[in-house]
Amino acid sequence: MTQITRRTALLGALATTSLVLAGCGPDVGGFVLPTSAGINEEFKRGFVMDEALIAQVKVGMDVQAVLTTLGTPSTTSTVGNRTFYYISQTMRRRFQFQDPQTIDQQVLVVYFNKSFKVERIAHYGLQDGVIFDFISRTTATGGEEQSFLRNLFRGVTKFNPLGS
Repeated sequence: MTQITRRTALLGALATTSLVLAGCGPDVGGFVLPTSAGINEEFKRGFVMDEALIAQVKVGMDVQAVLTTLGTPSTTSTVGNRTFYYISQTMRRRFQFQDPQTIDQQVLVVYFNKSFKVERIAHYGLQDGVIFDFISRTTATGGEEQSFLRNLFRGVTKFNPLGS
């Protein structure tokens, strides 16, 4: 009969433990780290983009129907309140004590005409470093709208109470 040494038992226990822990947490470059310790957390903030809900918003709908379908917007235009902005961010932080970094940001914009009926819908995000509308498949044009979107994607609206 073979006698199991202390060293063999310890190596067997470590191998079993590592195999059990291999199924926990996100995959980071082939090595899996647990998220319960606050390591490599990825989370979403703001409006959750749901393609089925977005598809329900049609040109000609009134404001109340849009609010019922999509909920309260993240922000509205400052002049006339005729544009709703639904902002969605995906954040990541390597360790719990670090500030989260924005790794993806998308903005769903619902434009209303003077009678507060939906005029058009745009779904902006970054593609190749440029603000891109995923619905019309075009880049945003110049003007106030482009300036506001550019500031949103730069993170200018981030509040820092301690200054820079």
